[in-house]
Amino acid sequence: MADTASTAVDDNGTEESRRDFLLLATSAVGAVGTAAAIWPFVDSMNPSADVLALASTEIDLSPIEEGQSITVMWRGKPVFVRNRTADEISKAQAEDSAAMVDPQKDGERIKEGKDNWLVLVGVCTHLGCIPLGQKATDPKGEYGGWYCPCHGSHYDTSGRIRKGPAPTNLPVPPYEFTSDTTVKIG
Repeated sequence: MADTASTAVDDNGTEESRRDFLLLATSAVGAVGTAAAIWPFVDSMNPSADVLALASTEIDLSPIEEGQSITVMWRGKPVFVRNRTADEISKAQAEDSAAMVDPQKDGERIKEGKDNWLVLVGVCTHLGCIPLGQKATDPKGEYGGWYCPCHGSHYDTSGRIRKGPAPTNLPVPPYEFTSDTTVKIG
């Protein structure tokens, strides 16, 4: 005798196949609905268009004459770009062996073959002030580079801390020369 508690199935097994189809279809619709509900939250974690626009900056160096500096914004921070004179380069290289708080050679802070171009994040490493020295009339400190008047940090012509409370040199952002007259920061 057949078990009366089992599910009624005809000779072709259509009851089980309908149940399997309904379970599969319901699961698929549930998965698509869950993905559609979660997507806006996942998408909101992506960086916004204005942040992506600041991720890298290209600078035309051709209008910057020898001895001049410009300030550009990159990721919300000022970046100092200086076309150093031969005197500034030789002074920075001569001071490579001087006693420094954060020892670093001038050659480690520039791109090889582009000694005259110095690219630095222009934020004092002590308390985040913006050092003076970009304009010709700004005080450049005792070492001819930059001077932070807030707490008295003095930087040399390579952006290295030489005197004052700043613990490290002005940082060098990631950058590359895309041509002889163009630099890409970031």
